[in-house]
Amino acid sequence: MNIKKSLIIIILVLVVDQISKIYIKTNFVYEQSEEIFSWFKIYFIENSGAAWGTKLSDFLPISESTGKLILTIFRLFAIFGIGYWLWDIIKKQSPKTLILAVSLIFAGALGNIIDSVFYGVIFDDSFNHVATLFSDEPYGKIFHGRVVDMLYFPLIDTTWPEWVPSVGGKSFRFFEPVFNIADTAISTGVGILIVFNKKAFPKQEKQAKD
Repeated sequence: MNIKKSLIIIILVLVVDQISKIYIKTNFVYEQSEEIFSWFKIYFIENSGAAWGTKLSDFLPISESTGKLILTIFRLFAIFGIGYWLWDIIKKQSPKTLILAVSLIFAGALGNIIDSVFYGVIFDDSFNHVATLFSDEPYGKIFHGRVVDMLYFPLIDTTWPEWVPSVGGKSFRFFEPVFNIADTAISTGVGILIVFNKKAFPKQEKQAKD
């Protein structure tokens, strides 16, 4: 796979990701939900932390604002690292499987970086009203944006039987995380590397056998 095809994949992911996020921000109020199917909903939330909403301030004696800034800067370094890796494997004409996977990971990471870096200064908040793009009163500042999530798949939404110890009578929902197109691209890329590991890293596999 050449750099042109890799760029097409990255651009497509970014366009779909950003269009979906801007649409949700400018049409949904925070935590508004629209049911598409019983097992799939559009549910608008925002994530100011890392995966699963984890924040550095939950573990370190720092303010939430400082933790957000550190996390965004770390993501920027990570995206440069992934970008260099992608450029290197394309230059070395590595397997298409590896280039495809890294292209998806890079596109997804970049998609969420855009939210973290810029959304705080181009949108106002979405609490109790629909946000405005390029607002005169943005909700944050540069590097302090919140990542927009909206894809929700509650495949199982039920209650534990009363006879089950500890959890009987409590609600049970699978799959609970709310995510976005960028997250999907990252997960797909990682999944490709795991499932098709031998195709992605044929030389390493051959050396291990020798």
